[in-house]
Amino acid sequence: MTEKLTKTALTPATHTTPPARFSHGVRKGNILQVAGQVGFGPAAEGQAPTPVGPGLREQTLQTLANVEAILREGGASWEDVMMLRVYLTDTAHFPELNEIYNEFFAGLQEAPAARTTVYVGLPAGLLVEIDALAVLG
Repeated sequence: MTEKLTKTALTPATHTTPPARFSHGVRKGNILQVAGQVGFGPAAEGQAPTPVGPGLREQTLQTLANVEAILREGGASWEDVMMLRVYLTDTAHFPELNEIYNEFFAGLQEAPAARTTVYVGLPAGLLVEIDALAVLG
């Protein structure tokens, strides 16, 4: 008989409740999926989250911090990430994104995660969204 794996929703203390019925992250067995995160800083109780700044750099760094918070909540690290998907609102931001990305991940010891970059429309003021898939153990 096969053991049934528990699916666990992950919401770090730094994150607000999602605006719809989804989880910021979900772990089942050794798989952890991080939902698309944006550059929102922690919101005060009862207030809507807002972007940390108008620029790509500050939003990307906050977005990566938000992804990392969910990875940690699920017992993972960047070394466990197999795939990142980056969603940009402006094709002109691609070179700057690569600079920020290369700086951020410069210290990883293992092979870098696979990455896909897609151009999309996001709510007003948001420039980037990132999701991740991690495999633990």
